[in-house]
Amino acid sequence: VSASYDTIKIWDMATAREKHTLTGHQDLVRSVTISPDGKTLVSASSDDKNIKIWDMATAREKHTLTGHQHWVNSVTISPD
Repeated sequence: VSASYDTIKIWDMATAREKHTLTGHQDLVRSVTISPDGKTLVSASSDDKNIKIWDMATAREKHTLTGHQHWVNSVTISPD
């Protein structure tokens, strides 16, 4: 997984080819994390103050979490 400005890319490590491009953030993607089962990606953006939850298999956005008043610089997933 890589991120640049407002885009996240998911790569196939075996072939070194891009599998999916995720778009939806309105500003810099500051942080991404993948769930332990590899099914979900969570991303955080700075100025748009949003956290997005993505389905890794379909590359579709599942949810947008709003409510932060300031930049969101980091996300992580708790195993529970």
